[in-house]
Amino acid sequence: MGARCSKLSVCWWPPRFKSPMLENGAAEDDGSGVPVFAEYSLAELRVATDGFATDRIVSEHGEKAPNVVYRGTLFSSGRTVAIKRFGRSAWPDSRQFLEEARAVGQLRSRRLANLIGCCYESGERLLVAEFMPHETLAKHLFHWETNPLSWAMRTRAAFYVAQALEYCSSKGRALYHDLHAYRVVFDAEGNPRLSCFGLMKNSRDGKSYSTNLAFTPPEYLKTGKCATR
Repeated sequence: MGARCSKLSVCWWPPRFKSPMLENGAAEDDGSGVPVFAEYSLAELRVATDGFATDRIVSEHGEKAPNVVYRGTLFSSGRTVAIKRFGRSAWPDSRQFLEEARAVGQLRSRRLANLIGCCYESGERLLVAEFMPHETLAKHLFHWETNPLSWAMRTRAAFYVAQALEYCSSKGRALYHDLHAYRVVFDAEGNPRLSCFGLMKNSRDGKSYSTNLAFTPPEYLKTGKCATR
């Protein structure tokens, strides 16, 4: 394990992360190179996940989770993606689901695990996003005690998440659903990114943005609106 230097600080990188720290830490890349948002058929996503096979599940809580995330490979492009399959009771209004997905799918940033598609067919609701291969921040913090995440990377994760939220707010998506360590994922270069899944309303009635009051802005509970700050 070696030291990597930048103009701002000296960082010690865990062996599983090999990307050098950006010199300026700015979100200068708009995420170009990410495919445009598209609508996929259920058949395409079924093939991509080998029929939603259990060995394709990457959710922290496995198949017991109400909404399960799979690692998939799109046949058309060979791209590896994350596919979130919602429970049957979620998103009864397919039009609202599509509107939300399309809106989030317009966002493009290197600080996000960007949304690249969706599927609403036969009662199914699925989201397709960039796949982040190096697990969640929660796993690095709480499950790998023998190789703890450095303080430099912890600080970097907090800074990048703040940049991601600032970007989303600037694009009219000021409210993030259930922000916690499981929502922060690491890309192929070891850079922390914020999952786009938390930008969806994820509600049964189309009104409530969060199912957990602990993560709901207090002003939203009073007025139904979020302050941008």
